[in-house]
Parts: sequence; structure tokens; C-alpha cells
Amino acid sequence: MSQKIILLVEDNPDDEALAMRALKRNHISNQIVVAHDGVEALDYLFGTGVHLGRDITIKPTVILLDLKLPRIDGMEVLRRLREDERTSLLPVVVLTTSSEEQDLLNSYSLGCNSYIRKPVDFLQFSEAVRQLGMYWLLMNEVPPI
Repeated sequence: MSQKIILLVEDNPDDEALAMRALKRNHISNQIVVAHDGVEALDYLFGTGVHLGRDITIKPTVILLDLKLPRIDGMEVLRRLREDERTSLLPVVVLTTSSEEQDLLNSYSLGCNSYIRKPVDFLQFSEAVRQLGMYWLLMNEVPPI
């Protein structure tokens, strides 16, 4: 079985570093692909733009998606993923600092699998990442896509 890939869609370098540090601290050694905006995330998933020619049959096991992204925001990324048969079943965890109820409602309406507010404290964030890894990479069964 091939290694499970995590697609981290995060534009904030500090939050990206924090996520990478938390993954490493929790011994999550999966391949992590980072997209810094919505366009880059969609390019990776659909093998276009900077990822032209990438084997799109190799899909991430889980997508950690920030909402507040440049160029194309997280809501639009989620909408496009769910509209396309090739990506409609990919597990998407919205990982955001947003505490707006409308973001929560919209994320679930568009088909996210989970919505997590990023804890400010590193230890809490690290624990959240540990639990995410445990559930989405070890326990969760994904459909054959």
C-alpha cells in the first residue's frame, strides 16, 4: 500500500510551520504536500498549472484546508472538489482560525467532513493535530476513489 499523503492548504507561513512542527512532534511521518493558496491546491488535485502532468490517481488521504486563502478561498476550493467526480469523496478537514458561524455552516453545506478551529496555544494545536492524524490516517476508512 502506498504512503498516505496529507495535503495541507495553508497560506500563512507561521501556521504552516506550526502544523509541520506538530505533525513531526506527533510522529506523523506521512508525505505532506503544501499548497499556499486555493489555485495551487486545485492545480495539485487536478494536475494542472504548476502541477501539470502530476499523476492525479495518487490522491491525498486527507486535505487540511484553511478558509482564508489568496486567489481562490477555501470555500471555493471545497465547492470545486465536491463538484468534480474525481475529488468529490476526498476527506476534507477545514482547519481555520475563523470563529464565524457562517463559515462553519457554509463549510458543512459544501461537504466538508470536519471543521476544526486552530487552537492558538501550540500544545493544544499539537494535540489537535495528533488526534487528526490518528483518526484520518489510521482509523478512518476512505472509499475507493
